[in-house]
Amino acid sequence: MKIKTANRRAQEMRTALPQAVRARYDRRLERVVIELSNKLAVMFAPQDAEGLEKATPAELEPIEISPSGFGIHFPKLDADLYLPALLEGFLGSRNWMAARLGAAGGRSRSAAKRKAAKKNGKLGGRPRKRLDELGEYAEGRNPRGYTEADVPRLIQEVRAGKPRRRNGVG
Repeated sequence: MKIKTANRRAQEMRTALPQAVRARYDRRLERVVIELSNKLAVMFAPQDAEGLEKATPAELEPIEISPSGFGIHFPKLDADLYLPALLEGFLGSRNWMAARLGAAGGRSRSAAKRKAAKKNGKLGGRPRKRLDELGEYAEGRNPRGYTEADVPRLIQEVRAGKPRRRNGVG
């Protein structure tokens, strides 16, 4: 029964979505070009796709298309892309995309960000978080129940080279 259901879903996808009919790397444009069954073509820069970020032009050729027409395979890189996800704008896994978005945000140089950085710099940098502000996270990481008042003493002990107890040993 599961096989019949899977075959039915695959057939529905084939009728609803275009499939790849040809794929190549265009060295002049520096883009992967995928021609679709609906006569449209999709192209993207390899550095924007997971698994292709550091690929050389030679590694991007040849490109294989899966029998379903939904998979794009780069044999020299052992990298695969899923066409329906590409058509929705997803060029990698959720974690990979999130990391890329986070990196882009970190490079942002808006006027508000520059102003905040300048203000933090005048104050001696980003303010430290207090233990009580960290809530449950701090509780799980603070089994001995140290308080903010203990921190200066602990720092002095470490700097003085006093042996510290680890995991109740020592």
